[in-house]
Amino acid sequence: MSETRMMHAIGFFEGLPIEDPKSFLDVKEVVPTAVGRDLLVNVQALSVNPVDTKLRQTAPKSNALRVLGFDAVGEVIAVGHEVKNFKIGDRVFYAGTTTRHGSNQEYQLVDERIVALAPQNLTKEEAASLPLTSLTAYELLFDKFNIMPHKDSVKGKSILVINGAGGVGSILNQLAKWVGLEVYATSNPKNFDWLKKVGVDYPLDYHHELKSQLKEIGTVTFDYIAVLFDITKYLEIIKPLVKPFGHVGTIVGINESLDLAEWKNKSVSFDWEYMFAKTDFGYEIDSQGAALETIAKLADEKVVIPTVSKIYDTGINAENLKLATKDVETGHMLGKVVVSGDF
Repeated sequence: MSETRMMHAIGFFEGLPIEDPKSFLDVKEVVPTAVGRDLLVNVQALSVNPVDTKLRQTAPKSNALRVLGFDAVGEVIAVGHEVKNFKIGDRVFYAGTTTRHGSNQEYQLVDERIVALAPQNLTKEEAASLPLTSLTAYELLFDKFNIMPHKDSVKGKSILVINGAGGVGSILNQLAKWVGLEVYATSNPKNFDWLKKVGVDYPLDYHHELKSQLKEIGTVTFDYIAVLFDITKYLEIIKPLVKPFGHVGTIVGINESLDLAEWKNKSVSFDWEYMFAKTDFGYEIDSQGAALETIAKLADEKVVIPTVSKIYDTGINAENLKLATKDVETGHMLGKVVVSGDF
């Protein structure tokens, strides 16, 4: 009888403040077995996203260990019998799913359909910063706004990005520039240099009235508006800014209803984007692997640059995960916080 293989995992049993000693725990778990279309990945780097903190903070007390983590880079060490596209030894990256244990563990099972080969020209930390934000930006632009994901496919049109210096915004700006859009984005002025680095043509100061800044530039309407923040705070401001048959989308959940009637006679489309919707409902999940293939190609070509701002590279463990999570919870990090190394 073979000996049961154990691995290191980082989890919790209830949502606690990050300062609590039990907010993350180093534990031992049985190494899972790859079956069907699953890959078993040895996780080498991961990044922490706001969704990680939200899910932990709101988690009820449970007798079952909860292992979060979404963005990951690692090596395939085993494959299920139905796997078609990957082999042992491949270096892959992915954003995972809310329906299974995540990347905060030494060995993770992940469906091959939401995986792609990691960019060859990036470090594991750089690659780990990309999947979740890239997929969110990709789906909003190409699945929801119906833009074709090809260079200069909508050249001559424009987009306004609210909260353009955040994680999703930093990728969305680059993809928008790639497809030929003229990019306008709001942020704190201290981040204007960063905005220009990631493809923004016209940085806008979110402290000041938006319409007057746009008039000074000579632009007052947009084909696309991406609100990467609570849209209720911006709805009345952006209502007159979208062109007829334009698109408005957001990624942030809200607690109140939206009055969109004003856009009816302009035939404006309104879109929600939630990256986990596909895996939550089993909807065209292979499209996420395909999207990550495109992102990897663009990253290797330096069309998309990674957004790493801080790295904890002394090991993937509860201590470093707490430090990284605390950074994210401040809400002041310009880029992604990555944890890498051995478990």
